[in-house]
Amino acid sequence: MEENQNVLIRFAKAAFYLLDAPVVFFREKIVEPNQQKYPWYHEKFRRVPTIDECYTDDIVCYTEANLQYHRDRAVDDAIISILRARYEECMLYHGQDDKESCASIWKTFEDANTAWFTKYGDLGTTANAKHVYMKQKHRMVWERRHGPVGSGMKA
Repeated sequence: MEENQNVLIRFAKAAFYLLDAPVVFFREKIVEPNQQKYPWYHEKFRRVPTIDECYTDDIVCYTEANLQYHRDRAVDDAIISILRARYEECMLYHGQDDKESCASIWKTFEDANTAWFTKYGDLGTTANAKHVYMKQKHRMVWERRHGPVGSGMKA
């Protein structure tokens, strides 16, 4: 009985080394050394063509541009959120009466908020890359005709 178990163990080890050893060798010696190591939260997406560079019938390009738009908007939203939190923490630390200490943080937040609203404001939740591009185009036409937005219309 012991001899049969010994043969079975030898067969299992032989099968294991025959099947598993090449796979482990390939992974450890070829795959893992050639992989780029980066944390998942620092994933880098390649920049895709913007919506104005896509052909009108190129659905894949439109989809990639929309995905890029959503990633960019999420990053801009996170930046605004971080700046707002920094200002609130500064005000909590220094108190409501000492606004001069937090003036530079407030200025940075206001500038970023203005830039965000210039790009994404009044678009709603269903906006896509084409809507943002059209908003930019209309703003640029307005500025060419009437000067910067908010300065009033030329006569």
